[in-house]
Amino acid sequence: MARDLTLDVRGMEPPEPLERVLETIGDFAPGDRLKLIIDCEPRPLYRILDNNGYAHETVPGTVSQREITIWRK
Repeated sequence: MARDLTLDVRGMEPPEPLERVLETIGDFAPGDRLKLIIDCEPRPLYRILDNNGYAHETVPGTVSQREITIWRK
């Protein structure tokens, strides 16, 4: 069964947000999704996702600067 998870990393100091995301998506199966609530543009995260078989979509956040949806390709 696919999981829809939300992770709010606003206010965390680097590298904790990146570590928390990688920890959360490490066991993702097809269909699982993570909604990341963040107040910055996480360019290093995008590179890691792209290089490791994950897709992502970034939109303006409703309670933060950005909301990023992450899933396995």
